[in-house]
Amino acid sequence: MTVPTSQLRASFAATLSQMYGAEVPAYTTLVEVTSEVNRECAGSDRLGSLARVTAERHGAIRVGSAAELADTADLFAAFGMFPVGFYDLRAAKSPVPVVSTAFRPIDPDELDANPFRVFTSMLATADTRFFSAELRARVDHFVARRQLFDPALIAQARRIAADGCPRAEAGDFVRRAAAAFALSRDPIDKAWYDELSAVSAVAADIAGVRTTHINHLTPRVLDIDELYARMTARGVTMIEAIQGPPRTTGPAVLLRQTSFRALAEPRRFRAPDGTVFDGTLRVRFGEVEARGVALTPAGRARYDAAMTDPEHWDRYFPDDDTAMAAQGLAYYRGGDPTKPVVYEDFLPASAAGIFRSNLDSDAAPVQISDESGYSPDWMSGAIDHHIHDPYALYEKAAS
Repeated sequence: MTVPTSQLRASFAATLSQMYGAEVPAYTTLVEVTSEVNRECAGSDRLGSLARVTAERHGAIRVGSAAELADTADLFAAFGMFPVGFYDLRAAKSPVPVVSTAFRPIDPDELDANPFRVFTSMLATADTRFFSAELRARVDHFVARRQLFDPALIAQARRIAADGCPRAEAGDFVRRAAAAFALSRDPIDKAWYDELSAVSAVAADIAGVRTTHINHLTPRVLDIDELYARMTARGVTMIEAIQGPPRTTGPAVLLRQTSFRALAEPRRFRAPDGTVFDGTLRVRFGEVEARGVALTPAGRARYDAAMTDPEHWDRYFPDDDTAMAAQGLAYYRGGDPTKPVVYEDFLPASAAGIFRSNLDSDAAPVQISDESGYSPDWMSGAIDHHIHDPYALYEKAAS
């Protein structure tokens, strides 16, 4: 007898949450305040039941190569999580040298059962604006020599994705999968880490260590402005702004995000002479999100225009769902404006904004043309998994 995939996924999300809370205690505070706000705001299930919203998380991890991303895809497939969308954070206002996808459920019933997502970024070493040929060769060599996942774990994940997970295996499989994303306490080569930090703090976090780890784990809140105020009142230092669309009296759209500032965590380092010493790194933070209705391509074009003029949001979007549906700006199940389709994905500008708000310095790419060739088709071929189009999934959910 096999475990339902949604149950396996829920267990995976809960185990990661427990692990991350032990590693980053401020995350536990964030979850507590989020739950408090959600209980007070409960009363409408238009954008998801209270049970779903309370359990909802998205995680973020970073890998160093297409081979590592392919293993990640195989692992997440066992939990019913598939790559959706292609995000190029190199094109953001504050560029980050990564391309990304999000692993998540794609079936509406699976999303309702447990909508766990993991935003997964891959270091873009082929982009010569960030990496010289010499540095790329050394980074690629370093990444190729490490092993993020036990090959036996990936082989088991492939079997589970194909045939389901026997109940007798479920607990151990979930524990081993979650443990692959625990923060390593092994000493970090300080000179190598610093060299990569000069390119980007994200590059150092990815390829300056021999493991990957949860970079942040994000609960969903029903009132992000209230959450921001309450976290600040508790003495938690938040980033300077909420990323994404402004607060509005009309329907919430897409995604709003914020986070507490990355905390200085104790890490061990190795000096060039082999000496091991204690220090700190500030790379992990606590993000929180509020989700709205998914926009159609026409709605997204309207959104992009509105974000250049956010003080006049009402000039771009109507103030009720009926008008949103009538103008074809957002997705609603069966065209019924009382049944909005929740936005399940991410905004590259917001993701880059969160990354940037928690870094000490920007990446400084060389001003030359990009000939790296990264694209959705490239990623799909590199990891041997179809990259799902978010709009096609929303069209299906709305039909």
